[in-house]
Amino acid sequence: MLLKLYEKNPDSRIINKIVDLLQYGGVIIYPTDTVYGIGCDITKARAVERVARIKGIRPDKARFSFICADLSQLSDFARHVDNTTFKLMKSSLPGPYTFILTASTQVPRFIKQRRKTVGIRIPDNQIILEIVRQLGNPILTTSLKMDDQILEYPTDPELIHEEYGDLVDAVIDGGYGGIIPSTVIDCSGEEPEVRREGLGEVDR
Repeated sequence: MLLKLYEKNPDSRIINKIVDLLQYGGVIIYPTDTVYGIGCDITKARAVERVARIKGIRPDKARFSFICADLSQLSDFARHVDNTTFKLMKSSLPGPYTFILTASTQVPRFIKQRRKTVGIRIPDNQIILEIVRQLGNPILTTSLKMDDQILEYPTDPELIHEEYGDLVDAVIDGGYGGIIPSTVIDCSGEEPEVRREGLGEVDR
């Protein structure tokens, strides 16, 4: 199903429909402030496994991140966030960054596996943020990639629906997506370290 939403004023009825899908273990494709992403409710183990299958990776090898609604959810899923890291995140988010933090015990075991870290995103996109707010907990997220395309990241939601519509429960058309992923900053060590330079500036 292809659902159209406008970022400036997302239709609450469609948002509620998407939230219902997620609560019942659905998988969705959605816009962010960078590339289109694919994800599900982080508490639904079978949905997480579906995302991994669609990506063609083993769940225990996956490095999924979370989309949070705001920084207030950090304490639930990350521990030992020092003042320097918090200030960096506060100045950068919402925005095109993924911050790798030390995972707390509240991160679901089937996501955490043997890893000690978790990636946190707060995209500057009101569609996905409103979905997360209404859902009440983070959404697992991973970039949508198409290796057989000229563009590494697909941008047209209608073409995305043609390719993935039978594999997911909904594709959210939030307009054309970008082609540059988020900048990844690892804050799990002593000093922040840029793991991937993406759309977000790194000279902060």
